[in-house]
This record gives sequence, C-alpha cells and structure tokens, in this order.
Amino acid sequence: MLAVLSYLALAMVAAGLFLVAFILGRNPPAEAPELGLRGLKRTRAIAEGGLFAKTEPMVRHVAGWMRGVPLPQLRARVQQELHHAGEWLGLDANDFLALTLLSTLGMIGIGAVAVSMLDLPVILMIVLGLLGMVLPWTRIQGVGAARKKEINRALPGAIDLAALCMGAGLDFPGALRQIVDKSASRDAAIVEEVGRILQELDLGHTRRKALEGFAERVPTEAVRDFVGTVVQAEAKGTPLSEVLVIQARMLRMRRSVAAEEAAAKAGLMMMGPLMLMFVCIIMLLMGPFMVQFTSSGF
Repeated sequence: MLAVLSYLALAMVAAGLFLVAFILGRNPPAEAPELGLRGLKRTRAIAEGGLFAKTEPMVRHVAGWMRGVPLPQLRARVQQELHHAGEWLGLDANDFLALTLLSTLGMIGIGAVAVSMLDLPVILMIVLGLLGMVLPWTRIQGVGAARKKEINRALPGAIDLAALCMGAGLDFPGALRQIVDKSASRDAAIVEEVGRILQELDLGHTRRKALEGFAERVPTEAVRDFVGTVVQAEAKGTPLSEVLVIQARMLRMRRSVAAEEAAAKAGLMMMGPLMLMFVCIIMLLMGPFMVQFTSSGF
C-alpha cells in the first residue's frame, strides 16, 4: 500500500510540473528590472551567482503567470515586506510569489524522490512542501528585521553629519548628499534610503512626501520620530540644524536606555540555564554519596 501511495505521489508531482510548464508556455515571462534600486539589486544578485542566478529566468516565467492570479491583498502584503527588506534581490510581488511557488514545488519534488528511494513516509512530502513555502517568507522577514536594526544604529551618526553640514551652510538636500558621499560603504542600508530620498526630491516630490516614504519603508520608532521632527520643524520654520542635533542626541540616549534594558533582561534570561547547571552540579557531587549509601544496605 505504501509503494502504491509513493508512486501515486510521484505521478501527481509529475502532473503538476507538466501543468506548470504548460501554463508558463502560454504566458510571457516578466521583464527583469533594469532601472532604479530594484534593477541594481537584481543585477547584483545575478552577478554574485548562486542558486537565485540560476533560477532567475524560471522565476520570471512563473511571475508572468502570477500576474493573472487575483491576489490583491497578498500581493500588497508581499510588496510591503519587500520594501521593508530594501527591495530584496530586486523582486516585486509577482517575482516573490513565483519564488515561493518554485520553492514549494522543489521541496515536494525532493520529498517525492526521498520517499520513493528511501522508503520514507509519504507525509515527508507534505512537510517539505510546507517548509519550501515558509522559507522565502522567513528569509525576507529576517532581511527586513536586520535592515531596520542597521538603520537604527546608523541613523544618529547620519543625523549628526547632516546637522554639521547644515551648520556649515548647506541646505537639507546638500547635507543628505554628503551622507551618501562620505559613507564608507555604498551598500549600507542608510545610504540606500538617503539616496532614495534624494532621487524623489530630484523628481519633484515634496520634502514631506519623500521623508514619509522613508518612514513607510523603515517603520521603526527612531525613523518615525526623525521624519516627524523634520516635517514639524519645516512647517514651523524652526532652524533645522539645531533640531537635528537635538534629535541625534535623543536617539543616542534612547539607544543607550534600550541597551541597559536588554542587559537587565539578559540576567533574568540566564536564570533558567544557570538553575539547570546547578542541578547537574549537585547531581554530580551527590551521585557518589548516593551510590555508596544505597550499596551499604541502608
């Protein structure tokens, strides 16, 4: 019975792959981005090689089919996650959904081969399929969280540099350009975001709209406070250089408080492992006495 189920599962996988190939053949592939941050990220990801570079044409083919699938809410959520992750791999929502589908089918195929060759339970295919579906989401959320953390760390220094430049006579866009020019790495997340703000300003967007877009892409408390402070100072006519100095000082103070809170929580979190270690030490010390006590006949 198990062998029959295994062959049936293999037949279903083969039929699914044939159906996917048939559908993809009838739909043109999505075009790879060439301009903007997405185009830069896609070109860089392909140049680095690896698994994505080999599967990128297939991802675009599946993305061409995904454009016709009516999933507006899921597509909006995926696009938001991609913005938080800094346009990860230059993907849009359809590309990411295609990558998730290919990952799921690939893991199911691996499970089918393992089931047929190693005589494993058929449920392994389902488990691997779920794993393949979850992996891209886990990856993009991890990239987004790391990016937010990096920007929070670099923001006070960037604000200090902008305040120094504005105090020397530069305007706000000129101060932002100095952040990009003086940065040690052009791949840093804060440099990417500042460069994007400058691009939007060059395209004619208002300063408020460009900064609010920054807050939407990096929804952290530090970024929201910075954007709100700059927008409010501009509306009230307050000297922006002084406001930026105060904002940088507040961000550093908040970061030090957060570090102290994390250190205090670390002590509490270590109590459980320490208690287990003490129990093991007591067992090691008392073990020989207990053996001697029981062997003496008491």
